[in-house]
Amino acid sequence: MVLGFLLRGSAVAGVVYYTQSVGIWGSTDKTDKLYNNVKSELCPYVQKAKKQLPFEVPQLPKSGEIRFLAKHYYNEGVKSSFRFVHMLPCYAGRGLKKIKDTFEDFAKSPAITGGETGAAK
Repeated sequence: MVLGFLLRGSAVAGVVYYTQSVGIWGSTDKTDKLYNNVKSELCPYVQKAKKQLPFEVPQLPKSGEIRFLAKHYYNEGVKSSFRFVHMLPCYAGRGLKKIKDTFEDFAKSPAITGGETGAAK
């Protein structure tokens, strides 16, 4: 368990260190430059794949579009998190009521169903 945690933690630390060193967490100019470099490096491979695929591959998005989408989904994530925290007392109340009802059902004695049929007198 501890070894697994250390391995996962070191993997995350390595990814953060690498992304920091290539400039993802730097200024926007540095990030745009990195994006354009990656896009230019991938372009020959994308062109080769386009020729072999039976359908058309869409263009890579512009950096402005990526920024917009990143902001949009980040904001949606924050809103959803706050919505969940806001509703947490309601969710907890419902869960506790279900648990209470379940235990009450278990505590009841089973109902006797059916009568004695075909018994000798």
